[in-house]
Amino acid sequence: MMNLILLGAPGAGKGTQAEILTDRLGIPAISTGNIIREALKNGTEMGLKAKSFIEAGQLVPDEVVIGIIRERLAQDDCQNGFILDGFPRTVPQAQALEEMGVAITKVIDFEVEDEEVMRRLGGRRVCEGCGASYHMQHKPPKVEGVCDRCGAKVVTRKDDAPETIRDRLTVYHQQTEPLKAFYAGKGLLVEVAGETIEENTSLTLKALGAEE
Repeated sequence: MMNLILLGAPGAGKGTQAEILTDRLGIPAISTGNIIREALKNGTEMGLKAKSFIEAGQLVPDEVVIGIIRERLAQDDCQNGFILDGFPRTVPQAQALEEMGVAITKVIDFEVEDEEVMRRLGGRRVCEGCGASYHMQHKPPKVEGVCDRCGAKVVTRKDDAPETIRDRLTVYHQQTEPLKAFYAGKGLLVEVAGETIEENTSLTLKALGAEE
């Protein structure tokens, strides 16, 4: 049984590591954004509650997000464990998770400097036509500003504009970073600061005692 939480700033690579760990450990990765979308689509009780807030342009409150997480963790594929990516975001959410009786095995915190986050996210581009992803350093389009696949315009997403990234980092430092101290106090926190995706995976598996 391995119940994991992945922490880290936007652009720290949590989603990528969650996918890799799912394959290696055979447990599902649960991304808050995805399961809220799933609950909306399936019209679950909590999904309908979330829908009313989203349609009003409001943030989905903690108790609804926690209800959706509870529904998801009760599913059969979570019996041997799970990976939470994007939840908890705040100490009250972490406390609510505890009150639900969810025992966490380890909390992996991917450490990345703010400047590096700006470089990573600021380099991301997306095709307006087919949605293909690019990165100006790691995977640029063959012709600048033009999609290799469909020839449509390649643009910066609003989320990846410099001022938006700075705002997201500010929110992370204020709201989510205190979780590090919360989980360190319980002896659950492991900090990982690899230079590459492979290094982060290797350090994470080592911390979990699950090296190949």
